[in-house]
Amino acid sequence: MEKTFFHRSPQPISSHYHNKATKPSVHGSSSFATQLDKAIQDVAPMHVSKHAKIRMEQRGISISRETWAEIGEKVKEAKGKGVQDSLVILKDAALIVSAKNQTVITALDREEAHSQIFTNINGTILIDS
Repeated sequence: MEKTFFHRSPQPISSHYHNKATKPSVHGSSSFATQLDKAIQDVAPMHVSKHAKIRMEQRGISISRETWAEIGEKVKEAKGKGVQDSLVILKDAALIVSAKNQTVITALDREEAHSQIFTNINGTILIDS
């Protein structure tokens, strides 16, 4: 016995089905692009994991806002080049950073970092500030 299949072709949705209250206003105060740019700017450039916060406190590591901003910029740049996990070497500290989600995984002071072997990283960032 032969089977018959019926396929409905998609029908265009006519305008009388649209709810006018849900349509975005063309005359709104800001465009989607403007709102998206603002949301991106509001996102903190770097996140610090709970583990890294504890290590930084234990080791007396403090990093200025300007240095955090520079780290964030360099990690974004590294991510654009395909880096997933990076070693960030500062004047007084070394950080292991996930470029994928811009999160500091752990922190060491430079003396401690001197005797360590770092594995599973595919990029290094040097910051002298």
